[in-house]
Amino acid sequence: MRLHRHALVVAALLLVALIGVSVASLMSGSYPLSLLGVWSTLAGNPPEEIARTVVWEFRFPRTVVSAIAGALFGLSGAILQYVTRNPLADPSLVGVSQGAGLAVVSAIVLFPEMNLFWRPLLAFAGALAVAALIQSIAMQRTGGATMRFILTGIGVAAFIAAITNAMLTYGDIDQAHAALGWLAGSIHAVGRPEVWSLTLCLAILTPGLIWSARYLSALRLGPEVSIGLGVPIRSARIGMITLSVALAAFAVAAVGPLGFVGLVAPHLARRLAHSGVGQHLLLTALTGALMVGLADFVGRIAFAPVQIPAGILTAILGVPVFLLLILKTQSTRQL
Repeated sequence: MRLHRHALVVAALLLVALIGVSVASLMSGSYPLSLLGVWSTLAGNPPEEIARTVVWEFRFPRTVVSAIAGALFGLSGAILQYVTRNPLADPSLVGVSQGAGLAVVSAIVLFPEMNLFWRPLLAFAGALAVAALIQSIAMQRTGGATMRFILTGIGVAAFIAAITNAMLTYGDIDQAHAALGWLAGSIHAVGRPEVWSLTLCLAILTPGLIWSARYLSALRLGPEVSIGLGVPIRSARIGMITLSVALAAFAVAAVGPLGFVGLVAPHLARRLAHSGVGQHLLLTALTGALMVGLADFVGRIAFAPVQIPAGILTAILGVPVFLLLILKTQSTRQL
């Protein structure tokens, strides 16, 4: 948790950029508002009654959910990368997001009357089951800390995606259409329940993130060094992976499986400022929030009235970064 001045400056700049994107999102749309109009509406004195509805019922929940979900995805990816010591680890690449997605899609298609309250719990159960399966396979020979973890995750993710597609193909057309919109990572349908659920998730898991910083600092140095520092490897690994799964699962339950945010955000944060694990997690959360918030804003405004799901834009950004990381990893191994 040692504080670095440069990292604090970068965190402040990221926070300012996030606030700027959020304000622009509240101002823009089919019913435009000025900065003063947005401030007056948030303060309880809207210029018109319709402004209250537009801001509080539609734009504000969407803006808050995109920011918190992006932070959760980024933190989940950062923890996975630290635990596995693999720069390619990401919830959407190793099947965690797909496991959560399959659980939620099954509920949407098979039990359309199910209360939304159960979505986060189902997503967590599906993600945790997939994470346990991948870890059990990957740890048989390599301890789950090499490319085997990634390859296992990609294979399991492909299998889960096939099951999800089968359910969408043979399920009720109306429920399948709703599930498809959710799978694309669209944030346009979120409301106050998602705001409260993600805020509660972040509040509950933040102490776990603070507690995990010390263990992650040791785990990234390898199992031998971690044991020498007195870290219980097995329990620490299980705890960190469970924390990562919980972060991704709650985000997936709210906005769908946004791809590559957990991969890109930790690397961008590391490039912006070198720091300890604690500050890196903070920078990763701000970077992920800014990524998803900006993707949702651009997708909503660029081709209005047509809205592009944020998941498509994050994938467009993430795929080139993923390929560059693979090439970099191969070059390092050849050296």
